[in-house]
Amino acid sequence: MKKLLKFLSPYKKESVLGPLFKLLEASFELFVPLVVAAIIDVGIAQGDKRLIFTHCALLLGLAIIGLVCAVTAQYFAAKAAVGFAKGVRHALFAHIGTLSYSDLDRMGTSTLITRMTSDVNQVQSGVNLTLRLLLRSPFVVLGAAVMAFTVDVKAALIFAVTIPVLSAVVFGIMFFCVPLYKNVQSRLDAITKTTRENLSGARVLRAFRREQQEIHTFDEKNAALTDAQIRVGRISALLNPLSLALINLAIIALIYVGALRVDSGDLTQGEVVALYNYMSQILVELIKFASLVITLTKGIACAKRVQAVLDTNPSMDAPVNGQTASGQGDVVVSFRHVTAQYPGAGDASLRDVSFEARRGETIGIIGGTGAGKTTLVNLIPRFYDVSEGEISVLGAPVKDWDLPTLREKIGVVPQKAVLFRGTIRENLIWGKQNATEEELLHALSLAQASDILRGKEDGLDSLVEQNGRNYSGGQRQRLTIARALVRRPEILILDDSASALDYATDAALRRSLCSLQKEYHPTIFIVSQRTSSLRHADRIIVLDEGNVVGIGTHTELLQHCETYREIHRSQYQDQEEEV
Repeated sequence: MKKLLKFLSPYKKESVLGPLFKLLEASFELFVPLVVAAIIDVGIAQGDKRLIFTHCALLLGLAIIGLVCAVTAQYFAAKAAVGFAKGVRHALFAHIGTLSYSDLDRMGTSTLITRMTSDVNQVQSGVNLTLRLLLRSPFVVLGAAVMAFTVDVKAALIFAVTIPVLSAVVFGIMFFCVPLYKNVQSRLDAITKTTRENLSGARVLRAFRREQQEIHTFDEKNAALTDAQIRVGRISALLNPLSLALINLAIIALIYVGALRVDSGDLTQGEVVALYNYMSQILVELIKFASLVITLTKGIACAKRVQAVLDTNPSMDAPVNGQTASGQGDVVVSFRHVTAQYPGAGDASLRDVSFEARRGETIGIIGGTGAGKTTLVNLIPRFYDVSEGEISVLGAPVKDWDLPTLREKIGVVPQKAVLFRGTIRENLIWGKQNATEEELLHALSLAQASDILRGKEDGLDSLVEQNGRNYSGGQRQRLTIARALVRRPEILILDDSASALDYATDAALRRSLCSLQKEYHPTIFIVSQRTSSLRHADRIIVLDEGNVVGIGTHTELLQHCETYREIHRSQYQDQEEEV
């Protein structure tokens, strides 16, 4: 929690004025019992109506001033808390963007979403209540005790005993609840993960009739969350009854002692009422403080979870402050004895891979499921780091590149076609922010996506819904290919990005990619399951369980690589060439 306090720095004024106005409100409140005592002992006892009216007017004035101070304090506290949460969310979102694929895989999407939303909201509530009550409640409790001593020392000794006991109860419950609330948030992560998977995979669930099983799984995780919340709720629920019990016992003792001292003439009736009012103020403030403790306990647990993400250093080191590699040469991409293994995986995904890709070449990558095709192309833009060996891009080791500069030179079309809510234009300019309309239309033409605009009145400004669900799988793939082509990258990576296209469209796309070589000679990597998509590649890399089992042209591999030959025959039923 302490490390997050730096996000309150822009709101120093609000963080000071909020508690200050609360203290002013409390100060005026502490004078109320003395005014009431004067009304009873002088105004009522002596029949002084003028004093009664003037003191009642004084009470009204104190109430109005207290209300103004309370509203002002709430305004400043809310402004500081909301601004604080805004800063935390911004920093958290920006930091998550710096994490590598390995870091994101390890943490999980669901827990990051929970920490960005629920956890930050809990911390915001904690900051708000802290600014309003953390100083006010103790100030009123101690102030009421001090004022009680000014009224009568012997009767005020009850305050001296009650306050430490109540403090022990409050902080004891807080001590036990912090780890329990942390466990509750972890259970909430599991609920978020299950919900997210079920919503994104709703069609698959229904296709396989898994609704009841998933409902059962959700119920189990929901029950675990409920049990954790009940467990911590039972402990935190002890706070109010214990506080009330102790306070009421103290009130009983106070009235008993007060009655004896009134009877002996040491106290007046008004002073007993004042002491009772001070004890009531302590009761109210402790109830408020109990609410603060519960919220603060949740906030501390959530703050630790947020801070844990901010404390996670990216596992991938790269030059910063504008340091960029400037390697040049005919060899664009070079793999030298590269081995890659995902964190926590039992075996390497790639083993001892070596090859070179030259400027203007088209490199095909093929292999069975799990052969390591996606892993290989993900190493080029350095989405993951190699375990052994070295990768060079444009003559410089990939680890010497400033990551933004490296990835500006690479256009990646991932395996899963991802579009964002907005328009077609807004999605395409991800590849190049200042792209002209002619460049966007040219990229769509190259990607065989021009027909998507036909019949759409808005053209490039046509709506794209979340995840591009208003387009077919083939349309989404062609739009993501166009997005990468807008950039005119030196290295273009197509990771099985034509799997949803029919053979005619796939062939037209390959012809368009060949035409790129006449424009600016990019190096193209094509990952595909179809040998027809790779037959015109300059070289094809064949992978089998992470090992390179063949490198050559389509014709050479049919003659000398059994794995490639098996893939080809399985697709064309032993025909020598596809139609």
